[in-house]
Amino acid sequence: MTEAPDSPWRMGAFRTLFAASALSHLGSNVGYVAIPLLAVTTLDAGPGQAGALAALSTAAFLLIGLPAGAWVDRLPGRRLLVSADAARAVLLASIPLTWWLGVLSLPQLYAVVLLTGCATVFFDVGSQSVLPELVGRERLVPANAAIVSLMAGANIAGRGAGGFMVQLLTAPLAILGGALAYLASACGLIGIARHHARTEPSTARRRLRTEIAEGLRHVFGTRELRPLALTATLTNLGAQMINAMLPVLFTRELHLPAGALGLYWAAGGLGILLGARLARPLAARLGHGRTLALAGLWCAPAALAVALVDTGPWLWVAGAGWLAAMTKTGIDNVLGVTLRQHLTPDPLLGRMNATFRFLLTGALAIGSALGGLIGEAANVRIVVWAGAVCLAGAFLPVFCSPIRALRELPATPATSHRTSTTSATEA
Repeated sequence: MTEAPDSPWRMGAFRTLFAASALSHLGSNVGYVAIPLLAVTTLDAGPGQAGALAALSTAAFLLIGLPAGAWVDRLPGRRLLVSADAARAVLLASIPLTWWLGVLSLPQLYAVVLLTGCATVFFDVGSQSVLPELVGRERLVPANAAIVSLMAGANIAGRGAGGFMVQLLTAPLAILGGALAYLASACGLIGIARHHARTEPSTARRRLRTEIAEGLRHVFGTRELRPLALTATLTNLGAQMINAMLPVLFTRELHLPAGALGLYWAAGGLGILLGARLARPLAARLGHGRTLALAGLWCAPAALAVALVDTGPWLWVAGAGWLAAMTKTGIDNVLGVTLRQHLTPDPLLGRMNATFRFLLTGALAIGSALGGLIGEAANVRIVVWAGAVCLAGAFLPVFCSPIRALRELPATPATSHRTSTTSATEA
């Protein structure tokens, strides 16, 4: 079958990036399940320690997220992707090694997840920033739909498989499998790093602080980007408060096996996959902005069902609510990211993506830490309820913004270092 003219699959560099990213996401999701379960079951971590572990895994975006965007705009993005995957492979491999030697400890897990998070900063910012260059802006919607579908598929396969690998092979061996997936991804990315070297910018470099400030002004000074950032931040905050406590809730209160937790998280991946597949046809029928607004109205309130999680039928009710909430996230990840890329000129892509990742992943760190504190002071059920309420109302900033009336994607601003606070549609 001949690919459509706007299909990114016609481009070899995109196919290589997609295949390598599949392995990278698989490694991330296996570690997502296996590392907290290893901490809870082998090192006897409590709610506060589990929350700290989850917080450290995303704290890197708060520490280096903003300067990373300026560095990505300056450096060859594809080589950064290779280096990030190689670093994550080495870091994850250290966990089964120290477990085998009998010296594994919680401080080591804290250090590994923090440093792995630093590598993830560069991978996430770099991959979103090189995509418009690889496929062209006219192919961004199908390219982002493919990438989000890939992420969702990795969530389903990686988290589901991660839970069963922990159950059947032990957590350290599951983590070793994640390290091997990162290594394979790095090897695959070497090809596009070598054959598609990024052209160095012709403009003179300025102070790092100046470039970071320009990225912040672009995001917070653009009327469409502000509500996108706020909705995504609230979504991540609520979801992570829930996710940080689920290993404790499933294993200690509900007495469910690791495979059940993996399947529960896999249901969220299925929702993201469904949302990614629905995003493009819904946008064509309803309009780009209206789809973003209505997806939140239809799906986000279902997150309240997650707080009802229990054994028996309530586990299925909570799983259905999680699937619906993540379907909305899948739609956002395609249409919201595409809108962000269209509203940002090429020289600002790294800093725009870094600003969003700083906010979004910073919300994950805060959600994890907040969940751990509340879990220690009260109980994990209160944490899950608080997270569900936050997740259910996260759609409101976009729903109440001018995005709701946006039918077509706006033209990309001129590729210059703009500092104006007006958006592309207002210019």
